[in-house]
Amino acid sequence: MDADDGTIAVRLARKIIVEEATLTRSNREPELTPPFDEPTGVFVTIHTYPQLALRGCIGFTEAAYPLRDAIEYAARSACHDPRFLDLEADEINDIVVEVTILMPPKAIPVKDKADLPKAIRIGRDGLMLEYRGRRSVFLPQVPGDWGWDAVEYLENLCQKAGLAKDMWKDKECIIFAFEGIIYRETSPDGDVEEVKEC
Repeated sequence: MDADDGTIAVRLARKIIVEEATLTRSNREPELTPPFDEPTGVFVTIHTYPQLALRGCIGFTEAAYPLRDAIEYAARSACHDPRFLDLEADEINDIVVEVTILMPPKAIPVKDKADLPKAIRIGRDGLMLEYRGRRSVFLPQVPGDWGWDAVEYLENLCQKAGLAKDMWKDKECIIFAFEGIIYRETSPDGDVEEVKEC
């Protein structure tokens, strides 16, 4: 996936978000390149503008759908993120859209769970937790947004799953890391840039 594909991904996500919020349909379809046919994990994030406060974020860590479909499902769902009120039509000109293309998650290999924070690189690694049927996910940009170090990152990941903050140390708790390529509008419906630093 290159910068042009990243721009197409964000344009596609915005189109779907506008349709969902305004209850309309557009016949204007972006021309999609072959990478959009490949099953890929993806998250679509909606931020307020210019504050860049979170307004909605939904996606898939697994490559369960072709990228074109994954973006559509995630974008529609992000308009109805249960943490917020549904996105309204009058907000469309006050949001920026972000698409994070995910690499496959891999369990972090450490012999001693106490060494787990040392294996995490803030700004590069997104994290996913699995513990007795519970799951939680943070995208790579989240700890940078909140100023967390690796331990705080793990603690918040546990709490997001409804667990005690130190549950990451439990031998049954599996922590996966994944990388992502992030593309975001610089302004509402504006230019799209790759976010290099998280």
